[in-house]
Amino acid sequence: MNKYINSKNINANSDFPYLVLDVVNQHAKPINPGFNVMHWHNDLQFIYVLNGTIQIKTLEKSEEIVAGNGAFINQNVVHQVNHRTNSHYRSFIFPAYFLDFYFGGPTQRLVEELTLNQSLELINFKLESKWAAVCNKLNQLSQLFENNRQSHLYPYEVLTALVSIFLEIQKRVSLPQQKQDSNAKTRVKAMLEYIQKNYSQKITLAELAKSANISKAECNRCFHSILQTSPYNYLLEYRLSKAAELLKKTKLPISVVANQVGFSQASQFGKYFKAKTSLTPLQFRKS
Repeated sequence: MNKYINSKNINANSDFPYLVLDVVNQHAKPINPGFNVMHWHNDLQFIYVLNGTIQIKTLEKSEEIVAGNGAFINQNVVHQVNHRTNSHYRSFIFPAYFLDFYFGGPTQRLVEELTLNQSLELINFKLESKWAAVCNKLNQLSQLFENNRQSHLYPYEVLTALVSIFLEIQKRVSLPQQKQDSNAKTRVKAMLEYIQKNYSQKITLAELAKSANISKAECNRCFHSILQTSPYNYLLEYRLSKAAELLKKTKLPISVVANQVGFSQASQFGKYFKAKTSLTPLQFRKS
C-alpha cells in the first residue's frame, strides 16, 4: 500500500494526532490539498454528515451517506469522498492505537480483529437501523469539535467518545471473511501506482494499459467499473492534487508547478485548476 496515493494526517507529528476536517461542498478546513482522487491513509476515519448527501467510494463499493448518518472507513483503504447535494460533513481521522488502551492487552486484539480485516473497508451507519446509537455518538463527537475544542479536557473527551463509538461498532458488526483482490481491483491498483510514479510525464492510454498488462479497452472498463471515472479524468484530478501540494508547500513559479505535474502549458493548467477549485493557482497559494 505504501506505493499508492497516501494522504498524510497533518497532525501526525503532534502529541495528539487527531484531525478533524470540516467540509462544505468539497471545500475542507483546514485546507486539504487532496482533491477528488482515490487515496488512502494509515489512520482510521469516521464521517458524520450534517447536511446534504455525500458519496464514499472504495475500489469495490460505493455508498451514499445522508444527513444524520455516518460512516467508518478502515485504515489503508483506497477511497474518495464526493458531495452529491449541498453538503456539510465532518471527517474524524485518528490512529488505531487511540482505541487500544495498552499494548498487548485484549482490547488491542479486539481492535486489530476489525482494523486489520482487509475485507472490511467501509460501514454505512444508518440512523434508522441497528447503527442508530453509533450515529448519535458521531453527532456528539461533532458537537465536541464545534463547542469544546478549546477546553483543556478536549483530548480526553475525544478519546472517550472514540472508544465509546468503537464499542458500539464491535457489538453490532459481523466481520466478513478475508478475500483475495478481484482481477479488476488488482489491475486498477497497478495503474494507480503507474500514475503516481509517472504523472509528471506524458501518459498515453496505451502506456497506462500496458502497466497492468491489459488492452486499452480493458483499461477503460476497469476505471469505469471500479472508480466510476475515465483514466483521463482520474489523471487530471491526480495532477491537480499534486499541484495543490506544491502550491501550498513551495514558492515555485506557477509555470514550474504546472510543468512538474504534467501540464505543458501554464494557461491550460490555470484553466483546469480554477474550474476545480474556483480559485486561480495564485489565489489558492495566498489562501
